[in-house]
Amino acid sequence: MILAAGLGQRMRPLTDHTPKPLLPVAGKPLIVYHIEKLRALGVTELVINIAYLGHKIREYLDDGSLLGVSIHYSEELEPLETAGAINQALPKLGEEPFLLINGDVWSDYSLLSLSLQVLAPDCLGRLLLVPNPGYREAGDFTLREGLICQREIGETGYTFSGISLIRPALVADYPHCRERFALREVFDWAISQGRLGGELYDGRWWDVGTPERLAALDAQLRIP
Repeated sequence: MILAAGLGQRMRPLTDHTPKPLLPVAGKPLIVYHIEKLRALGVTELVINIAYLGHKIREYLDDGSLLGVSIHYSEELEPLETAGAINQALPKLGEEPFLLINGDVWSDYSLLSLSLQVLAPDCLGRLLLVPNPGYREAGDFTLREGLICQREIGETGYTFSGISLIRPALVADYPHCRERFALREVFDWAISQGRLGGELYDGRWWDVGTPERLAALDAQLRIP
């Protein structure tokens, strides 16, 4: 599943008429990098949630056949936040663990390690963490013996990359499931039970959250 329904408010005016996942980087929309990488792994059944300017994503990608995949859209009247989006899309996602990718990140991570993971029966997911970028000092979580843990006060952790492998039960079994809610609170719940694994990736990763970061990534990828 690719999360692509955000408003992209910090990216304005670039997102006034273009949804953030369709913003071009080195001549290619952000979301297409994800789709091509998934197809290279043999992952060809995709769910994409859409809301703000979602019709433009649907028009651009259509059913995915030109990119060698099959796309199923989960349309939201208003953005449901990350966990709410997954909750609505659960009927389309099936029973098995699935890759989850934020549509507004870029990385040279191949997705291979996550895609090959066999989650333990009691494990609800595995998150890809990255070293904190310059604009973040503390990070989101720490990693201890393969388990995601909460960062202690004064402790430097790592940043969640927006890339993960999760079981549908992570959201479906969350006791405070509702229409609109964020994955962070679901992660906190799973962490409290010791049921969330993780791995650290030290390669290139960008959260394309501002026009300046988008321009910097574009410049990086255009370097021969």
